[in-house]
Amino acid sequence: MSEKPNSTDSANVAAEIAELIAKARAAQAVFETYPQERVDDVVAAVAWAIYEPERAKALAELSVQATGLGNVADKITKNQRKTIGTLRDLTGARSVGIIHEDPDNGITEYAKPVGVVAAVCPSTNPAATPANKTMMALKGGNAVILSPSPKGASTCALLVQYMHAELDKVGAPRELVQYIAQPSKALTNELMRQADLVVVTGSQRNVRGAYSSGTPAIGVGAGNAPVIIAADANLADAAEKIKRSKVFDYATSCSSENSVHIDAAVYDDALAQLRAQGGYLLTAPEKARLQSVMWPDGKLNSAVTAQPPEKIAALAGLDAPEAREADFFMVEEDGVGPDYPFSGEKLSVVLTVYRYQDLTEGLQRIQRLLDFQGAGHSCGIHTFDEKKVAAVAERLRVARVLVNQAHCFGTGGGFDNGLGFTLTMGAGTWAGNSISDNLSYRHFLNTTRVARVIPPRVPTEEQLWGRYFETYGR
Repeated sequence: MSEKPNSTDSANVAAEIAELIAKARAAQAVFETYPQERVDDVVAAVAWAIYEPERAKALAELSVQATGLGNVADKITKNQRKTIGTLRDLTGARSVGIIHEDPDNGITEYAKPVGVVAAVCPSTNPAATPANKTMMALKGGNAVILSPSPKGASTCALLVQYMHAELDKVGAPRELVQYIAQPSKALTNELMRQADLVVVTGSQRNVRGAYSSGTPAIGVGAGNAPVIIAADANLADAAEKIKRSKVFDYATSCSSENSVHIDAAVYDDALAQLRAQGGYLLTAPEKARLQSVMWPDGKLNSAVTAQPPEKIAALAGLDAPEAREADFFMVEEDGVGPDYPFSGEKLSVVLTVYRYQDLTEGLQRIQRLLDFQGAGHSCGIHTFDEKKVAAVAERLRVARVLVNQAHCFGTGGGFDNGLGFTLTMGAGTWAGNSISDNLSYRHFLNTTRVARVIPPRVPTEEQLWGRYFETYGR
């Protein structure tokens, strides 16, 4: 994959993708004639393909076996929870024909498909992410071609097999959902070039590739979620939620807490609560050993990514009985940036702990941390003080602020918050992304707007410049 392909290889790659695109366009030409109810049947079909309990389990088992990431029980939960949440968001939403009318302004909006969607998906969620994107793309009347990671290819193949069986049941063309059977960098790049829209979740290299493909693209930023524990927080509740989120699927989620920032007034008590939840606080020598294992050559070691805590303990020589029995690990830190690798995204059950004296100081350091890794993504805070919530929202350059929530269960949509369910979260221009919201079916629609004549609305100079003239003169 690292070698530059010759002209023959390039022609073969282009031809292979062109064949998939042609099939997708033929299927989509049929699909775009479906009324809303038939489209919704198709969406429900592909959702059931992953949600059905035996299939959710089979996909989870294959995912862990093929990628070596996460654990089966949590992947079953993820496959089902994300699917049912997304289907809830899609049910009843208009995506065919007239989707909005504004008689006061004389505007009627019609939804149109974008065409063929290239969906690039990561190894961390090789079933849930492609299913999620497929549901949204089909809701808009589009066809989708999935580009899985090499490790996730077998899981993607099984998922598409299940989807095709459900598409057969509702009488929809199978070619609405296709995938690259033997994924490679060349094939993925060519798919991005030939499709009508690219949606990328995963490595920042793939995100940059999507934006430079010449095709309209939606990419998302890297996670490195910081979470604040304020002095007024319910410490036991905060610790339980942080633990539950941190250990879920061994921290494969980009929304998993990577650092916790604790008010000095409750620092010791908060650490005690985190210990009570199964966290082990490393000593300075243990921290040094773990760092050498996690970043042996300056890059995060895949051997610790989304692995069980006992494996990480063994790799780092954490021999204390408490370490061997821990559910997650904590390391104290005060620095941010390349010289402090624990300040970055870890994709593991390792939580970095910071102490702050006042919120303003804490937010300044958190912004530096986000500028290092995780720009624009999200931040959480445990507090009952709305002024503190407002300070976080106003001062941090992030797309989402979660209050008193388990971060990885809320950032991508929750049943108890108003964010839309997704596995693809935009981080705005802060991360070089085209969106700063949660990916939804609306991102897979073109819109035709009919404009009718309405009574003229011509403003006066006083209406437009009155305050300006009063303040500054003419």
